[in-house]
Amino acid sequence: MKTKNILFLSNGHGEDTHNCQVIKAFTKISSNTNISAMPIVGSGSNYKKLNIPIISPTANMPSGGFLYLNPLLLFKDLRQGLISLTWQQLQTVWKFAKNCDLIMATGDIVVAAIAYSTKLPYVVFLSADSSYYEGKINLGLVLPKLLNNSRCLKVFARDALTAKDLNRQGIKKAEFVGTPVMDHLTSTGKNLQLKPELFTIAILPGSRLPEASRNLCVLLKLVREIVKVMGENICQFRAATVPILMSELEAISICEGWEYQDNKLKFLTEEYAIEVICYEDAFADILQYSNLVIGMAGTAIEQAVGLGKPVITIPGEGPSFTYRFAEAQTRLLGCSVQVIGKKIANSFILQEAAQKVKETLADKEYLEVCIDNGLERMGKPGASAKIADYLVKYLQEYK
Repeated sequence: MKTKNILFLSNGHGEDTHNCQVIKAFTKISSNTNISAMPIVGSGSNYKKLNIPIISPTANMPSGGFLYLNPLLLFKDLRQGLISLTWQQLQTVWKFAKNCDLIMATGDIVVAAIAYSTKLPYVVFLSADSSYYEGKINLGLVLPKLLNNSRCLKVFARDALTAKDLNRQGIKKAEFVGTPVMDHLTSTGKNLQLKPELFTIAILPGSRLPEASRNLCVLLKLVREIVKVMGENICQFRAATVPILMSELEAISICEGWEYQDNKLKFLTEEYAIEVICYEDAFADILQYSNLVIGMAGTAIEQAVGLGKPVITIPGEGPSFTYRFAEAQTRLLGCSVQVIGKKIANSFILQEAAQKVKETLADKEYLEVCIDNGLERMGKPGASAKIADYLVKYLQEYK
């Protein structure tokens, strides 16, 4: 059988993560397909971890792809070469398309339009759009044409409500099969050094520097407030970080007045002692064992909600996790996420957030609701395999 070629398009870190889960499932059932990727936003580090070739140069722009949160960042992106980079990426995609068989586009109208422009068959996972934001998706004039085009084989929606909304608006090929990032979140058996009698609080600061470093500083302040409110030996804290953030921990500890040794951040006073143990390879384990999550992240918060966890968030400096982003996240993910404060966290907001942590852990009825809400918003595991199966079947039937 002739070797086929598929290109995965994405325009965001979360979108990269979705695609990579699909790629993992794809490679399990197809061995005669060349897989390539084109991340429009960021460096595509997730693809690189899977050794997936990236067909064009990439760059981390100041906005991080979140221009809708702060349009002023567009000027910084432009100064850093956004236009020339985008044009180069488009030209590379068009050239690559001449020897490609199928496009898998994950994101929003941008990647859908790029997929359409290749004149190839394409599948769209509309991960950036949800009817939970406003009750109904505003498709505009262009997106329906892209999704209803005969070369658009399938549209995967990010939740069941959105799939129904798309169907009502004439996108009959839209379907919800789950969310790829909910796959592979089973515990790996990592020893997290947990005491079963204590509450476990997961800390999710995000993955992109320097924002993740700033977020972790804020979350460490929140940890101190939580211990003040709840007392010592009530909660234990585990931070899920990325390798590049692990390398910053010593500097963060000095800045925040903590001690750091062997991946452990410690804060000691006469009244109490706090320990935060940080891991770069235990994300799923930390989420699975947590009773509650405090975080300032995007996709990681979605995954926590999907696992039925209650989440407390506080606004940061950005560019991605600002109040505007956090507020939109509560609409997307529902009651499982509680955002505290409407501006960059100060001492009063941190105290309020700590009190909310205490109240949430004591609210058994609410904790049960979070489990059902997570399933409704993010779906069951298995989406990656279903999407991959669709792609493989098309490539097998396509001559």
